[in-house]
Amino acid sequence: GTTLARSTRLKQLSKDNLIYTMSGGHAPQLRVAPGESFCLETEDCYGGALHTPEDKLSEILGDRCNPATGPVIIDGAKPGDILCIEIEDIQTRDYAIMSVMNGTGALGELVEGSEITFLPIRQNSLIISETLSVPLSPMIGVLAVAPAGADIPNTTPGAHGGNMDCKEIAAGSAVYLPVAVEGALLAAGDLHAVMGDGEVCICGAEVSGRVVLRTRVLKNSSLPTPCVETPDDLLFLASAETLDACERMVLDKTHRFLANVIGLSPNAAARIMSLLGQLRVCQVVDPLKTMKFILPKSALAALDIDDRLVEILRA
Repeated sequence: GTTLARSTRLKQLSKDNLIYTMSGGHAPQLRVAPGESFCLETEDCYGGALHTPEDKLSEILGDRCNPATGPVIIDGAKPGDILCIEIEDIQTRDYAIMSVMNGTGALGELVEGSEITFLPIRQNSLIISETLSVPLSPMIGVLAVAPAGADIPNTTPGAHGGNMDCKEIAAGSAVYLPVAVEGALLAAGDLHAVMGDGEVCICGAEVSGRVVLRTRVLKNSSLPTPCVETPDDLLFLASAETLDACERMVLDKTHRFLANVIGLSPNAAARIMSLLGQLRVCQVVDPLKTMKFILPKSALAALDIDDRLVEILRA
């Protein structure tokens, strides 16, 4: 893409700088100012360890899955702020890897043995078979800031972001995460060339690649997080041990935004959510499951509250 072609003039961090947990104790590897674009080179979720279909998946599983590149310190980001991460570009290598193994993922009891599949990427499409190809839809599986408390493995999603596996975290979107430590300590990895909602076999089309990001720091914002903004929608995310718990959390978060932040009456907020919102699953295969509630920005604009929305998102 054009952005990546210009990336030689950006600050860059190579995939030699991999971390496997989000932690306030990691030494920053790059420093950027808000509004400054920068490029992260990422490794695939297998840490680059799979090279042939004969490789043994069981030998690489463990605490070194889902490496992220970072951390990046953001000047001026302080605990209590919200960090907006704008995704300007995602570029992937020319093949993806998928793995299935009995006992893993939501389909684990239906899968036989262990199988690693290499899928070519050609002409902006993922080649699944001789008769089936799908357009690329690159997204970031792991995008996170450091938590204030104990270290969190990159395999785990949560309030800090992490392994949310939300397919809307793509070029043209922005992700809002709460800053918990000085400088935020941002990291990203686990790119997918294509992934369906649910990620039911525990992986998407896993790739390494490069992402171009730019950040903004929101002071005194009341926006619930994690939040994803696409050109058309606003998504609120929540992660928990069960989908029932996810549902409760994400509905409460969205309703709180509409009623307490935007200023709708509680009943009006409920009506908007039930008529125009979409409750969906991001993934069901991580240590915690993740759901999203999608609100169309056009509906918020039609309610004549778009000025308030701009104020909240662009603070």
